[in-house]
Amino acid sequence: QVQLVESGGGLVQAGGSLRLSCVASGRAFSSYGMGWFRQAPGKERELVAAISYLGGNTYYADSVKGRFTISRDNAKKTVYLQMNSLKPEDTANYYCAARWGDPSISDNRYDYWGQGTQVTVSS
Repeated sequence: QVQLVESGGGLVQAGGSLRLSCVASGRAFSSYGMGWFRQAPGKERELVAAISYLGGNTYYADSVKGRFTISRDNAKKTVYLQMNSLKPEDTANYYCAARWGDPSISDNRYDYWGQGTQVTVSS
């Protein structure tokens, strides 16, 4: 069993930065692929970034490439999402998710989810 708790969301002006954190509890965090998803009102949930269980491989949605960076610290059982050059269209509730083994671009392949943290980017 893994519990995930996100933090770091907030209100920021366009062009600003935020760093989201997701702390996991439970065992074998280093065996889980991790993903950051987001969901805006009236829209489907989408994968923003994912990272392999040892951190060697990452994936980014085209909309955030070059602006967001996903990383993880397995000793701290934490995954991060550094978000730079934020745009109003990045406004959403951001969730981290975990699945055993490799990460996936499909949200229905993830086993555990956090409660989400709201990111609001003003223009």
